Amino acid sequence: MNIMTLSDIPPWEWPANADKIILEALGDQTVSNSERLLAAGMAGDATVVNDVLADALLSIICNGSEPDDLRARSAIALGPALEYAFSDDFDDPDDIPITEAMFSRIQETFYEQFMESRTPKLLQRRILEASVRAPQEWHQNAVRDAYIRGDNDWKLTAVFCMQYIRGFDKQILEALSNENPDVVYEAVCGAGNWEIDAAWPQISAFVTSAEIDRDLLLAAIEAAALIRPLEASDILNPLLDSDDEDIVDAVYEALAMTDVFWDDDEDEDAPTIH
Repeated sequence: MNIMTLSDIPPWEWPANADKIILEALGDQTVSNSERLLAAGMAGDATVVNDVLADALLSIICNGSEPDDLRARSAIALGPALEYAFSDDFDDPDDIPITEAMFSRIQETFYEQFMESRTPKLLQRRILEASVRAPQEWHQNAVRDAYIRGDNDWKLTAVFCMQYIRGFDKQILEALSNENPDVVYEAVCGAGNWEIDAAWPQISAFVTSAEIDRDLLLAAIEAAALIRPLEASDILNPLLDSDDEDIVDAVYEALAMTDVFWDDDEDEDAPTIH
């Protein structure tokens, strides 16, 4: 089995040697860059990521002769492992896919590569986006600098990172009115994550808009439930009649996060507040 065959299989059905197949593709410079990009993305999957794969990704990140896009993909692939390890704080090391030593090494390498002036812009951005999932002291200044650079790509990275780093409510509110829809999407996610009440007028407007990007609507649905749980049910209920199953599922999940309870005496499709 090769990396292309493996990519056609859901991660939860990967064979026991999937990590070895991915590792081989990562290190094989005779295969196409697209295959190595695919392998780099797969290497970060929770079903296979481990110290060996993390080490291979770090080697690519630090190798200036590797393609910029491959180095960037390798960096972002390590984000989930960092976040999981940070959230668990190694209370149960057996449940963490990487060791504490590797966790520290990733953080140190990311910091060094981010601060290196010769590091390509794309790699710097992806390092920041991945590393904030395990927040460190240097992130505050890095995110703030990225936001004010006057560079649209860096602004997008900054607003994404604000979902993980506290203290940027003002910038998130400002970004909700940005001309770039990708920036607005990340701002909606940030507003919901930090439960920024001042964002409610814009979040509720997104939810009730007749013309809105589907992904932005899904993000706004969750954000609305996080920011104002009781009021959210009033604007979310009409979306239960949507023909889009993903939207209906998102509404049910959002309502489950609120203080809405189901009344056994009423239509089970109609949520009510008690």
